Amino acid sequence: MKRGLIFGLAVCAGLLGTTAVFIAGQSSVSPKAIEASVIRTPDLVERAWRLPVAATFNSDVIWQSNGTRCGPASIANAFRSIGEEETTEAQVLEGTGKCWTGFCIIGLTLDELAEVARAHTERKVSVIRDLTAEQFHEHMKHANDPDRRYIINFTREDIFGGGGGHHSPIGGYLEAEDAVFVLDVNENYKPWLIKRERLFKAMDTFDGGRKRGLLLIQ
Repeated sequence: MKRGLIFGLAVCAGLLGTTAVFIAGQSSVSPKAIEASVIRTPDLVERAWRLPVAATFNSDVIWQSNGTRCGPASIANAFRSIGEEETTEAQVLEGTGKCWTGFCIIGLTLDELAEVARAHTERKVSVIRDLTAEQFHEHMKHANDPDRRYIINFTREDIFGGGGGHHSPIGGYLEAEDAVFVLDVNENYKPWLIKRERLFKAMDTFDGGRKRGLLLIQ
């Protein structure tokens, strides 16, 4: 990401307030590390794509345009899956005043991402954080509800051993395997399955002074 050196880009989810630190791009994670860290068993992935919510994405995720725009890309993909008109990063960012340089310089927090979503939908948009493991489990049980779209904010470090904060839509939950289907909007990672407990631990981390969490659109 050459232009990132000019803008001093932060990791995708960013850091809050006076603790924000500018860094050039995201920490790289090797393809080998990615494959070793998540579940991509072909039959399970095929089953995951047939889940009620995942099916609305038509086995297709539109990748984020650069390493800082996972949030807008996640909103755009989620909107596309529920029939909203704004289905590109540019469209969901229009009129919000955010990421106007083409980059979300220090990324968007979960609350800022909620503001972006609310600007272009009449659906209810909720920020859900400070969850217990049991409460997270309850939400994942609802992740297959076609009337709901979850976007999760998590840190890659706790899953892949490297990388920064990230947003991605959740495509559903395979309850028998206790595995969550994450529709990763970063083309280097692509969609993957992961045990619910591991995903919770990656979400149950701090972004500045507040916990990461879930964005719910319904």
